[in-house]
Amino acid sequence: MNSKCEQIKKQLIDMIDQGIYRIGEQLPSEIHMSKQFQVSRETFRGALKMLEEEGRILVKHGVGTFVIRPLPPIKSTLERLHSSSEMIRSAGLTESESMISLAKLPCPEEAAERLGIVSGTPVYILERIRKANDEPVMLSINYLPVHLFGIGFEQPTFSGSLLQFVESKLGVSVNRADTEICVPLHIDRNCQQLLQYPQTTVLLLKQLHYDEGNRPVFYSLDYMRNDVFTFHLRRTR
Repeated sequence: MNSKCEQIKKQLIDMIDQGIYRIGEQLPSEIHMSKQFQVSRETFRGALKMLEEEGRILVKHGVGTFVIRPLPPIKSTLERLHSSSEMIRSAGLTESESMISLAKLPCPEEAAERLGIVSGTPVYILERIRKANDEPVMLSINYLPVHLFGIGFEQPTFSGSLLQFVESKLGVSVNRADTEICVPLHIDRNCQQLLQYPQTTVLLLKQLHYDEGNRPVFYSLDYMRNDVFTFHLRRTR
């Protein structure tokens, strides 16, 4: 969406916040509003589309466009790709980590199938424990094809967000991910490393990350303590 649409959208939000247009009120016609903002109807319609997607207006075709009350934000929504660092910090916790291993190895079958490469193709396998307030809360196993990342993971070790590292240091953008949510068995050795308390449960997120061209760039197995991380998804019909 172009920047002009963004500007119009922000102006409309300001007008709603200031009470110029109130909850439940119908907006003037597209023709009137596009003239008011001195933009084309197409541009104004684009701004409305963005507001509709954010749940701020309701478009009733053949009737009109109405201001509605936005839904409250969802914490840790699965619709947005967050790094584990972001999630830990957003919970008000202090993050740290311990490296388990980083090695160049043949890619196992499951990861190779997800990445669309031949089983046994060289990949970097990065395994880390992420901590919050010095307690292990997440174990990540990442499969990163050598042909995409070159010698990037043979440099001095890194810490913090893997997403930020591959983007800022290695020049590989990560724009989206497909996520499968599983419940691992307690006998899973990776799961066992997070079972700190009798009541601890663990979720497993199997995530395939894509770049801006929808090319698979790395695959992750993220074991996450369910007493620390919770995920929500807003469903519509």
